[in-house]
Amino acid sequence: MKKPFVLEPNGPPRPADKYDAPRLMADKAPVGFHVMIKPAGSACNLNCTYYFYLSKATLAGGPGAKQMSDATLERLIRRYIQDVTIPEVVFTWQGGEPTLRGLDFFRKVVALQKKYAKPGQTVLNDLQTNGTLLDAQWCRFLKKNDFLVGLSIDGPEHLHDAYRRAKYGSSTFHKVVRAAKLLRRFGIPFNTMTSVNRMNAAHPLEVYRFLRKELGASQIQFTPVVEPRGFEQAAPQREECTCPPEKDELRARPGHPESIVTYWSVDPEDWGTFLCTVFDEWYDRDLGRVLVNQFETLVSQHLGLGPQMCVYAENCGKAVALEHDGRVYACDHLVYPQHEIGNIH
Repeated sequence: MKKPFVLEPNGPPRPADKYDAPRLMADKAPVGFHVMIKPAGSACNLNCTYYFYLSKATLAGGPGAKQMSDATLERLIRRYIQDVTIPEVVFTWQGGEPTLRGLDFFRKVVALQKKYAKPGQTVLNDLQTNGTLLDAQWCRFLKKNDFLVGLSIDGPEHLHDAYRRAKYGSSTFHKVVRAAKLLRRFGIPFNTMTSVNRMNAAHPLEVYRFLRKELGASQIQFTPVVEPRGFEQAAPQREECTCPPEKDELRARPGHPESIVTYWSVDPEDWGTFLCTVFDEWYDRDLGRVLVNQFETLVSQHLGLGPQMCVYAENCGKAVALEHDGRVYACDHLVYPQHEIGNIH
């Protein structure tokens, strides 16, 4: 498990400004929420077929693929640390591909967190990356500053490269495996994030055993790829799609002419089979040794402790997305103009 680090405060408290009024409620009840931060917007060095965020670069009224300014970065860190009044604040750096910002950007991140941290507060950093730009210098920084890394990989080479290729179509598999080896070598805690799509969903044991045995992963995330056709320009669940198909309808199956989802989306039957098959393998061989996000939340809910994943929660809204320009959205799957909440500026 990741060892948290506590940042000691530096300097006197800074005066509140006119945007800080809502923070007064924090004196009455602890406030906790989670922000997924896009420091490079939708920019990415890969061209993954299913990656929903690439289209944000051309979305009308969308955030585009630009870089976060120093002013926005400092305001984000200061306000986020101020407004989260529970003992732990987690910064999750996503993309696009956040490592495109380079190490100097993340050195500023750590310095600003130290500057604004409150006494006794635990400040954590998570980095979700495709891993292709990681090297020894990156790993030394991540280890020194206790970053938890999420590494995107979809299984063995023929399954990973099916939808996760570089800009000009070349393989990315070996670069990601190299990144996993570097993370293990430097002792950096990491979890794997596997997007379960139409291709790899048909190979549950091959995917799981690869992650466990060849990659050495002990914390595994499985995320189903379910994307409505036309998601590049219009938000899901828009008014003209108020009647989603039942699970047995052909409209729910990827590849069918009447399907409402993209051809690379995971088939409903395959997703269920994938989870059941992997669960049996995990229960027989890895129970208590490997953490799988879908199974952890299943156990938590069964024990009456509530879901650990937002998609299983009764209500959403505690995991917002923050773009490079300071705009805030209800979720990183809902970065569309109609779901914009506001701007931290």
